[in-house]
Amino acid sequence: MSNPRDIILRPIITEKSVKNTDLDNKYTFEVAKGANKTQVKQAVEAIFAVKVEKVNIVNVRPRPKRMGKYVGTTKAVRKAIVKVVEGQSINLY
Repeated sequence: MSNPRDIILRPIITEKSVKNTDLDNKYTFEVAKGANKTQVKQAVEAIFAVKVEKVNIVNVRPRPKRMGKYVGTTKAVRKAIVKVVEGQSINLY
């Protein structure tokens, strides 16, 4: 996974992630399953040209969902919450 675009899959834009962006300068991304904190930090710095202060990673388990008689699950996601140095920002919108 040497390409930064293979590590950072997409930004996660929810009410909670937008609140974190406004308050603490933290951005949330969906990352590849095998990515570690160092790889995520290097990828964000390469793609967005910002200085990363801290990275937290969360594995979100799949949850059961139903649609009528059909039962399935949501997909498992690996999220990275990236704190950017004060004064810098990432334009995701």
